[in-house]
Amino acid sequence: MVTPAPTAGAWRQAEVSAPPGTNPVFVRTQHYCFFVFLSTKPSTQSEPTPEPAPFRGWILDERHLTQMLLIIAAVLSVLNGTVLAWFMALPDIRSVDDYRPQVATLILDRTNRPIDVIAKEFRVVIPYTSFPALLPKAFIAAEDSRFWEHDGLDGWSIARAAFNNLRSGRRSQGGSTITQQVTRALLLTREKSYLRKMAEAVLSFRLEWMLSKEDILFIYLNEIYLGEGAYGVEAAARTYFGKKTSQLTLGEIALLAGLPQSPSNYSPIKQPEAARTRQRYVLNRMAEDGVITAEDARTAYEEGLQLTGNWRKSLNGYFALYVRNQLLTAYKEADLYEKGLSVATTVDSKLQEEASSAVQAGVAKVAERHPGNPTPQGALVALDTGSGRIRAMIGGTDFTENQYNRAVQANRQPGSAFKPLLYASALEQGMSPGSVFKDTPITLPSGGGKSWQPRNFKNEYHGSMALDEALIHSSNVIAVRLMQQAGLQNVLRTAKKMGITAPLEADLTLALGASPVSVLELTAAYTAFANQGVYHAPVGITRVSDRDGRFKPWPQSPGRQVIAPETAAWLHTVMTQVVQRGTGKNASGVRGASGKTGTTDNHVDAWFVGSALDLTTGVWIGHDRDTPLGTGETGGQAAAPVWKMFMLQAVN
Repeated sequence: MVTPAPTAGAWRQAEVSAPPGTNPVFVRTQHYCFFVFLSTKPSTQSEPTPEPAPFRGWILDERHLTQMLLIIAAVLSVLNGTVLAWFMALPDIRSVDDYRPQVATLILDRTNRPIDVIAKEFRVVIPYTSFPALLPKAFIAAEDSRFWEHDGLDGWSIARAAFNNLRSGRRSQGGSTITQQVTRALLLTREKSYLRKMAEAVLSFRLEWMLSKEDILFIYLNEIYLGEGAYGVEAAARTYFGKKTSQLTLGEIALLAGLPQSPSNYSPIKQPEAARTRQRYVLNRMAEDGVITAEDARTAYEEGLQLTGNWRKSLNGYFALYVRNQLLTAYKEADLYEKGLSVATTVDSKLQEEASSAVQAGVAKVAERHPGNPTPQGALVALDTGSGRIRAMIGGTDFTENQYNRAVQANRQPGSAFKPLLYASALEQGMSPGSVFKDTPITLPSGGGKSWQPRNFKNEYHGSMALDEALIHSSNVIAVRLMQQAGLQNVLRTAKKMGITAPLEADLTLALGASPVSVLELTAAYTAFANQGVYHAPVGITRVSDRDGRFKPWPQSPGRQVIAPETAAWLHTVMTQVVQRGTGKNASGVRGASGKTGTTDNHVDAWFVGSALDLTTGVWIGHDRDTPLGTGETGGQAAAPVWKMFMLQAVN
């Protein structure tokens, strides 16, 4: 039997009646007294099981209260620790203060006009003071009209966006401020979660306290993605309009300011109508904010847009890759993507256009003459004769389809275009220019009991010929005889002195151009013939500057006397006759032209290399695989017209 204690919380005895023959035992508790009756006699029958007392709820005592407080304290400690750990895990915003983003390497032509870029993210960072006055105002009007008033978060914009999204049933608007966009771009991922939004809010508030509004705009306008691979307003201005931001019109500024919301959907290149609609919206917002007048907005919109298209023309791709490889000899690859280098080069944009057109026309003509054959490839290199500076480089017919640079990477048999180097070596050994050789068939041992019989083109022979006539008419037999007299090792040394680094076969077939060389190296060798025997190695870069404007001169090619001036003058004169009445007649008509053709067996390769005035140019036409161009496609037929077409525009 259980009876409540007389007084809760006090220790006292309670007496109750006990059945006869039993003694009461007193048990003391704080709230209840439990009386256990112990019988002194054995029971003859089982006692009935008492019914449990009704549950009257939990009673909170000091022990329970202590336990509850400990649990609450533990939970709060865990929560505080979690929150503290979350705050401590937030990115350090001090990194934003030293804003040093990845900045592209910009490749400039000889007039400092951008022609290509080396980048993972095409970005050109410019200071806040270089922005046109209307540029920041346009982006603020389009993206964050209360930018100058809020502290990183704009509650009114968030509420308005939430209401509009709820009404439309989809997330059509965002409430992010410019500060939040900077925070997201530099410090966070684009993960869509509440935790990321909380972090964005906290960091944006911190950012506003650490940076000025102008600093935030500087970062935003250099960081924001504006489509077509352009990051920041300077890169976008160059991409869409081919100009600097300082040269942008009001209408162009408004178009750029409308892009951040959706660069792909508002791209003026891919979605011109949507871009114009968005441009009008930005102009109207600027007028509503009092930045411009309604008349200014109307005039700017009616001016329309003049897009430059893709300023990174594919025809410059081969040269850009060549420049990149040259830069890697002095810089790490990461530097090209991050340090914002500006590379002044030697190339002439106008000559690049002319070179590309000439190569395209030349391969098209070959394809027309042989409709059953695949369209061939072509390469052209033009060098300044007196310095070796590259003025034009075309490495193929379409860089977007194939980036293999046939002007530099491909070594092809030059055929008779190698003969001037052989003649130079012979003259350097003391052979008289008036020497006479037999132009008659010759049979030579080739090893293994076999023989080799070099043949002239069309098996035509002229009896005895002087050296100049032999070169003008490109006698193969006399070239072999000349190699025998000049000495194979002497010819190899002369070729090396004139910049040929490709491995050359040390046998008599070298006289006929059987050892492959590149268009760039052979063209550079020819500069010595038109430059009194002085050779300049080809060079494509003049100087490099970093993002802070520090200039680093690029090593130029010092001139080297590789053959005597008399030897060079004789060869230059003879090769003038090659153009006027020899195998290079299809190159005639260019003022001061001199050069030499080259054709390989089965018309696989066609060459013409020559000089006019201050330019030396080499042309190659052929297939990437050793496929014949077609009957009659000699260097004079396939390559010389390309050389002429280019040089008429370049030097006349």
